[in-house]
Amino acid sequence: MARTRLLKTFLPIVTAILFLLCNQPALADLPPGNAITDATAILRDALPIKQEEIQNLQHTIESTRELTRGNRWPSIAKKISSSKFLLSSKSKKILQDVPQIKANEVEILLNSINKSLDQLELATEVQNKNDFINERNQTLKLIGDVENLLVGDFPYSIPKEYDNLPRLLGRATVNIKTSKGNMNAVIDGYNAPLTAGAFIDLVKKGFYDGLPFTRAEDFYILQTGDPEGAEIGYIDPSTEKLREVPLEIRSPDRKEPFYGQSFDDLNLYKTTPVLPFSAPGTLGWAHSNSSLNDGSSQFFIFLYEAELTPAGRNLIDGRNAAFGYIVDGNDVLQELGVNDEIVTIKIVDGEDRLLAHG
Repeated sequence: MARTRLLKTFLPIVTAILFLLCNQPALADLPPGNAITDATAILRDALPIKQEEIQNLQHTIESTRELTRGNRWPSIAKKISSSKFLLSSKSKKILQDVPQIKANEVEILLNSINKSLDQLELATEVQNKNDFINERNQTLKLIGDVENLLVGDFPYSIPKEYDNLPRLLGRATVNIKTSKGNMNAVIDGYNAPLTAGAFIDLVKKGFYDGLPFTRAEDFYILQTGDPEGAEIGYIDPSTEKLREVPLEIRSPDRKEPFYGQSFDDLNLYKTTPVLPFSAPGTLGWAHSNSSLNDGSSQFFIFLYEAELTPAGRNLIDGRNAAFGYIVDGNDVLQELGVNDEIVTIKIVDGEDRLLAHG
């Protein structure tokens, strides 16, 4: 029998569909299939900030994606005009909400956003789709930089019963070097601090280096993190026992995550988590069939395929913890299989946000 720790709901596609039909609420009771599939957009929305003006600007620019696909240039022009008005009329309010120590940095970014919006307007006038998309990505990156500067102290307390576990109080960036190439991922400790903390702690220890992908299902998942030998996870040398991380998922209406309960347990069938499995390269924490709270080291990478796992209708949201997203290297992700391995995972940024315990 394979030792790989399986996801509670990781089944072959056909079995998954049957499971959904037989054991879950009707499709009409599930979230609508209009979830965001852009990892960077999800990460921007998942920041613990409440600054309406900058977030309205972000969403107005993001709303041009569908318009761009349809070459609806008059509608795009209206969106860019609205964005320019938002920025010019609300810059002072944005600056008022920034800690004084960061005000100069934010002011420089806002000036850069203004220049980028001018370039978006120009690309719209000449209907140059490639230039528009490239400039839009740059504009959204600048907006994301402003939003990151608006984040204050870590927004909630983690229950004391988990004081023995590491936690990531913020975000980290890692480089995942595989046998097929490199990928970069953002690890989100704001919304899954214990899961993200366990992962970054193991990355720091070099735990994943040289481990193979032990499970691969086309258009669904890749799984790794099963160490050599009899163990199925990380053995804490201080206790000589398997270190277990509880299921940890946050819903949009809560400041802190739920621990040890799936959305099924909570009757939140229509709720989409703050970190959903709706983008290619979503990182998820694996646990066994028998417990929600025995995830230790194994993680999986979600291979989003619109026809097989439409956004908002997969079987993973609310049942497994997402803790980050691949933001660069999805072309590499599509090439990986069970004959491949992780060469190394290295922390690029954010190691200082890792605490060994509470």
